[in-house]
Amino acid sequence: MRLLRFVPLFALLAVVGVAAGCGGSGAKSVPSNSVAVVGNDNITKSEFTLLLSGTKSAYIAQKTAFPKPGTSQYKGLQDQTMKYLVQQSELAQKAKGLGIVVTDADVQARIKQIKKQYFANNETKYKAQLKAQGLTEPLLAINLRGQILSEKIYAKVTGNVKVTDADIKTYYDAHKSTYAQTASRDVRHILVNNKKLADTIEAQLKAGGDFAKLAKKYSKDPGSAAQGGKLTISKGQTVAPFDKVAFSLKLNELSAPVHTTYGWHIIQALSAVRPATQKPLKDVKASISTQLLQTKKTDVINKWVDSVNKEYLKKIAYQTGYTPLATTTTAATTTAATTTSK
Repeated sequence: MRLLRFVPLFALLAVVGVAAGCGGSGAKSVPSNSVAVVGNDNITKSEFTLLLSGTKSAYIAQKTAFPKPGTSQYKGLQDQTMKYLVQQSELAQKAKGLGIVVTDADVQARIKQIKKQYFANNETKYKAQLKAQGLTEPLLAINLRGQILSEKIYAKVTGNVKVTDADIKTYYDAHKSTYAQTASRDVRHILVNNKKLADTIEAQLKAGGDFAKLAKKYSKDPGSAAQGGKLTISKGQTVAPFDKVAFSLKLNELSAPVHTTYGWHIIQALSAVRPATQKPLKDVKASISTQLLQTKKTDVINKWVDSVNKEYLKKIAYQTGYTPLATTTTAATTTAATTTSK
């Protein structure tokens, strides 16, 4: 079980490109105790150092070599740390305009929830898991604050997103094949490697041989042999020669040996053919609504985050030596944390 799983910032929100790191680099406007200025907010060196050291501790806990300073890998981790802090700063500032604030009480409540859910309030086990992952509670609190902020922003920004009956109907009509059930029937078969053996088994069956026993003895189909050869097939879902014969047999009729790329089959129909059906809209309306709602919310939050990135693009200044390498509009690679079990 892992207490934290590090994921891209706003992974919960499925965001689009992040432009953090493409802002200015004017060190003159950045206080000496800070690594960056984002809008009206300073990112301190202590914040930056805490997160980067937390990453190092996680590497050590996982017995993975931490990149050496001066290497491109180390620079990559520095950049990830910076981008995360910049994004958090941007979002926290924008959140205030939405009436959103993450309090210490929010963070402590989430920690309390984690302890109860994953450790049955056993403090010793909780601290042991933190140690095993190279985490400290202050670092956990920082990551959880980012997660809670993401969740609150997502809820606020997408709160008015709705799916109408017309939306659902349009989607259903455009994807009817998705909700179609093809014809099916129950059969049993015996699969062997050569026709000579297939002919011998067919003769035994016609003489009253026990199909199930012969299937268990001879069939090389691992999916059905143990069940006496029984399986349920859907029209068009098996290889063509098998499909054609299986759906043409009368009830209980036994086929002659049928050759496919798998070998030789002897097939017997155990049920009538169940005709193809179409699930009515009423039966799938709820699932379509859920899917469309998530899609719409993702689109809304993507656009919102993209607008935030663009707004702050020229409002970021970095201390000398801390400017991230320029990024294109790809998904963020910085770290936020979510609770999970594994």
